[in-house]
Formats: sequence, C-alpha cells, structure tokens
Amino acid sequence: MTPETLNTFFSICIGFALAGALVSGYQAIAQRPAGFGLLQEGVAPRTFAAVPFLVFAAPFIIMRNTLRGMQVESRRFEFVMMATVIAGFWSMMSGTFFLMTLRAAGVLA
Repeated sequence: MTPETLNTFFSICIGFALAGALVSGYQAIAQRPAGFGLLQEGVAPRTFAAVPFLVFAAPFIIMRNTLRGMQVESRRFEFVMMATVIAGFWSMMSGTFFLMTLRAAGVLA
C-alpha cells in the first residue's frame, strides 16, 4: 500500500470518526438527532452556527439517512451506492482538513 493510499484511507476514517463524534455529542446535549433541518430554522445566529457543524457532521448524517431510507423505503441499490460515495468523499475532505489543522497547530508531526 502506497503512503498516499494510506493517508487517504486515514483521512476517510478520521472524517467519519469526527462526524460520528459530533453527531453523538449533539444528540446527547439536544436530546434529538442532528439533521439538515437545522438549516431551516430561519435567519438566526443558531442557523449560522449550524453551518460549520453540518460541514463536519454531514457524512454521518448522510449515511444514517441513507441506511434508514434503505430499510424503511426500500431505496434502490444505485441510490445507496451514490450516497455512500458522496459521504465517503465528504468524509475524506473533512478528515483531510482536520488533519491539516492539527499539523498546522503542531499537534501532529
């Protein structure tokens, strides 16, 4: 396995772990699951604060909604695969950003 492949895989894992931690923390505090409906609360500081949260929590929310939709609505395989690819790519990007931020802060070598 090349170093680039390993780095990409690690970024995907970190992105999904970060998304899961954020959504679980939100659910523990707010007593309701996080979702994209946080953006539909009108123009308020709470809505603007939801944007950075959703940027990093989106892969988990996409996969949760996709798997739930697959069970409840019997969604087609193509839709599930497309949502998985989108969530994986989004996770890779957020994981890469998170790792770059940790390196810039001097936490990682």
